[in-house]
Amino acid sequence: MSRQYHYRIDTEVKFGFLKLIDVNLIREQVTDDWANQTLCRVNDCVVRLGVVQGEFHWHKHDNEDEFFYVVDGRLFIDVENGPTVELLPNQGFTVPKGIVHRTRAPDRTAMLMIEGATVTATGDDD
Repeated sequence: MSRQYHYRIDTEVKFGFLKLIDVNLIREQVTDDWANQTLCRVNDCVVRLGVVQGEFHWHKHDNEDEFFYVVDGRLFIDVENGPTVELLPNQGFTVPKGIVHRTRAPDRTAMLMIEGATVTATGDDD
């Protein structure tokens, strides 16, 4: 049974090879509270832009690590049985596969995520 969440997540690759990607322009066009757009594919990974405010649900990725990089705003990453990490612009953090985590943004925040192309963007169901 799949869970339903109130996020806009677009897993289709928006930009092919040799295309300019203007992250700030895309960020400015987002009107949702929680939006995730797959920008491009790099080898076996994808780069996603998240423009978020609020909190994501607790989840994990069984087979893929996930890298977060804050472009604008402030992002908290809560790790189950671990620390909460605060990321400011130009800071990044990697969550290893299998670790339960969630992201939170008290204010509108833009982040880049790099993860395996096979990752389920809402996390793996238990």
